[in-house]
Amino acid sequence: MKILVPTVIPIDFETPDGVTRVDYDVTSPIPPEHRDAEAVVVWLNPGERLRAMPSELPELRWVQGLMAGTDSVQAAFAGTDVTIAAGTGLHDQPVAEHTLALILAAARRLDEAFAAQSERRWLEEHGGNQIRNRQGFTTLAGARVLIWGFGGIGVTLAGYLTALGAEVTGVARSAGERHGYRVITPDDLAAELGTTDVLVDILPGSAETDAAIGAEVFEALPAHAWFVNVGRGVTVDEEALEAALRSGSIAGAALDVFRTEPLPEDSSLWQGPNLLVTPHAAGGRPQQPGKLIAENLRRYRAGEQLLGVTT
Repeated sequence: MKILVPTVIPIDFETPDGVTRVDYDVTSPIPPEHRDAEAVVVWLNPGERLRAMPSELPELRWVQGLMAGTDSVQAAFAGTDVTIAAGTGLHDQPVAEHTLALILAAARRLDEAFAAQSERRWLEEHGGNQIRNRQGFTTLAGARVLIWGFGGIGVTLAGYLTALGAEVTGVARSAGERHGYRVITPDDLAAELGTTDVLVDILPGSAETDAAIGAEVFEALPAHAWFVNVGRGVTVDEEALEAALRSGSIAGAALDVFRTEPLPEDSSLWQGPNLLVTPHAAGGRPQQPGKLIAENLRRYRAGEQLLGVTT
């Protein structure tokens, strides 16, 4: 069999006997001599090139994505019988670290400090430091954090938050205990949101999660709560979020993802009060992708279930 591997990042794995590895340029059409590939690894493929793959690779049976969410890959291969696998575990640590950074920036209001720094202005008001004298969510010690989307990234983030003294609850399709953390379902949210200090969204994009977080959720959060999204922009009703920010029904938001990316220059979200923005930068650093590819290659050839297959 032949597997195509992108050249955008170094990817090392041992190619077993009977398998031919071909490195390809994600910005160019697949060369005719390699259109017999049975498997392809995708990462940073431009949208038009991804959408062209079904016609360029008629023998394709397996797409190995290196991204955590494969919604764009699924859209490109809709209507085909190609197996799509996500980059399970490759982004757990980088995304969890980025999310922790956003939460700490919110607690310490580093956005205000950086804005003042750019103006060479010392933050003082009424004789005291504005940041130091804040009330509400100012530390992770004792903070209640709700993580909606409690997979590998959420569990990794939970460990970081716990180490800093936070109380973490996960939200997933099934309730119970996972990795030592209490997990509730979305049906149980009403009883939790009112005492939540930080709501973290790590939901994947799907028809089921589209606008799952909207006015009802924001209205249920206390006024000092922050909302953080490192999942997918489509999971949030952005008009409801902006309304919540402008009305003060929540204290602020830190967003790494948006419905339209890049966020349009004329989007009113840019001027939203108490809003931290990063440009879909939480991931982008898959950790040891070769190990996952090698394991799924072994499984594929053995006829076993692949890791990270989406349904």
